[in-house]
Amino acid sequence: MEVLQTPISRPSGPTGNPNDPSIIRALLIGFTFLLLGLFLVLPMAFIFHEALGKGIAYFFDAMADDETLSSIRLTLLVAVITVPLNTIFGVAAAWCVTKFEFRGKSLLVTLIDLPFSVSPVVAGLVFVLVFGNNGWFGPWLVAHNIKVIFAVPGIVLATIFITFPFVARELIPLMQAQGSDEEQAARVLGASGWKTFWRITMPNIKWGVLYGVILCNARAMGEFGAVAVVSGSIRGLTCTLPLQVEQLYSDDYVAAFAVSSMLALLAVVTLVAKTAVEWKVARTLAAAQAEAIPVETPLPFAPPELVISSPGEGI
Repeated sequence: MEVLQTPISRPSGPTGNPNDPSIIRALLIGFTFLLLGLFLVLPMAFIFHEALGKGIAYFFDAMADDETLSSIRLTLLVAVITVPLNTIFGVAAAWCVTKFEFRGKSLLVTLIDLPFSVSPVVAGLVFVLVFGNNGWFGPWLVAHNIKVIFAVPGIVLATIFITFPFVARELIPLMQAQGSDEEQAARVLGASGWKTFWRITMPNIKWGVLYGVILCNARAMGEFGAVAVVSGSIRGLTCTLPLQVEQLYSDDYVAAFAVSSMLALLAVVTLVAKTAVEWKVARTLAAAQAEAIPVETPLPFAPPELVISSPGEGI
């Protein structure tokens, strides 16, 4: 007796079953967009709405204020000093951690992550205790007329400490995943250390470096806690953009939001740049994978009519 078996067709769309994966996916996506709208898009829109509360002319007058322009210049100066130094440190630290084995390697990785676990305010207080007038090096600095705390050097030091993990933390997992086979092959062929770095290591990590630089720059320009402690918030001298917003908030509500809009625009630019780098990396990886696939892909099986015996083989 022959039994006919009919294949069971599964529905391709939502069925109304609460356990259906498509319904769960739609709920999660909707919940995510709802949270983003409430905690990201809505506050950003509120900032620009309040910044233009007294008109576009008042907005530009607030931005052209001497103290605001001084805070912008100081913020850019700190970022120009901090980001290149942290980029050099991040590349060197990642190269050291991923390419060499040595005692204290785990301690080095822990120290790199230290600013992530320490409050910025505590970090700023440590710099005051070390470089302040009554700190460890305070008397020597006063004797040589060197001012660190409540001056630009203290702001730069605090910002460097807060931001130095960003580049290293982006590069360490990337370089660990890539391995060191190419560098070892280059050394076997006689390439020097510098040539190996510039010709092999650096091209492989360039997008990771750029990604870390974007995040480091955003944090450097938006840092508040540590800078507030070491700068003294002296208007026109040691106020960065975040500190200027705090100063203006108690004096001129609209002007504070006008200056805040610059930081909001910085966040948007950072997000766009971050997305562009991720898109470029994805395209590069897709192109590399496509080039790695051979043009003539062998069949997973050979049909009997395609099996041809080579000469000399037994039949």
